[in-house]
Amino acid sequence: MEKHSIERYSRQMRFAPIGEEGQRTLAEKVALIVGVGALGTVLANHLVRAGVGKVKIVDRDYVEMSNLQRQMLFDESDVNESLPKAIAAERKLRAINSAVQIEATVADVTASTLPALMEDVDIVLDGTDNFRTRFLLNDMCFQKGIPFAYGGAVSARGMSALFIPGKTPCLRCLINEGSGSGETCDTVGVISPVVDIVASYQVVEVMKYLVGQTGALRGTLRSFDLWGNHQFDLKMEKAKADCPTCQQRRFPALTADETEVTTLCGRETVQINRQKPFDLALWEKRLIGSAQVKATPFLLRIELEEGERIVLFPDGRALVQGTEDLTRARTLYSKYIGD
Repeated sequence: MEKHSIERYSRQMRFAPIGEEGQRTLAEKVALIVGVGALGTVLANHLVRAGVGKVKIVDRDYVEMSNLQRQMLFDESDVNESLPKAIAAERKLRAINSAVQIEATVADVTASTLPALMEDVDIVLDGTDNFRTRFLLNDMCFQKGIPFAYGGAVSARGMSALFIPGKTPCLRCLINEGSGSGETCDTVGVISPVVDIVASYQVVEVMKYLVGQTGALRGTLRSFDLWGNHQFDLKMEKAKADCPTCQQRRFPALTADETEVTTLCGRETVQINRQKPFDLALWEKRLIGSAQVKATPFLLRIELEEGERIVLFPDGRALVQGTEDLTRARTLYSKYIGD
């Protein structure tokens, strides 16, 4: 690391547990952030400013006006351009620290796409909004022996933990699949400060791990309620003897059928994945006579006369916006897309 580039971290290096040696260690590390929404933008901002050598980001969605309340890397110009979140974040992050390698991917994270994303990474950070993907990350990380920094935020509540294969229990040991409250930011809302705190807790534990200060790791699943003014730490001491991931090593999320149709957290949206690419130019020509169509290099947005909207992505995904009814979404998709 050149002198002129390391000087930007002078205040961070004066923090004794990191120092210059720790800073040079950070510059050699690779982190993957899955989900570049509320949590993910804070995670990426901190890691890039801290000088982690390479930060890989992946997200399937694009920027909308309702994101700006809490997703700190985005602005109104990103909304106007209908930029994918990964691309908009990449642009901001490159301007923040040109010495850090930023690798952005616009894609849905599934059992088939995740292995390539995790190649050569030292740690995986959770910026997602649903437990289906979190359990997928948990299982893949424990299969590959890569630490997983979990975080979740809704309403004024947050949770975070760092799971380390071979050292700690996994997410399944502490949270049963399907045991969630069902509350999302779409149903009960979320305030921005809780997002910042959850992501900051995640990054602090990640920095400890990456610089080798493992003795300082918290070792708990921390939950808190900012509005209710309380906090609780659950010690991560023993794994469940029958845990299918970290004890039996069956990794159920890696063998589960990938859902073709899913609802997305945060708004009335259903995702349909036809699992073959869309030629956006071709579909623009097909639909321009039957709907209002807006094309960008990254997506095709179709305003329907029924009131809903369909957004097509090159990787074969379609978002049907304006409904959470799976039957309604399938009907609109069939009417306008067909295949």
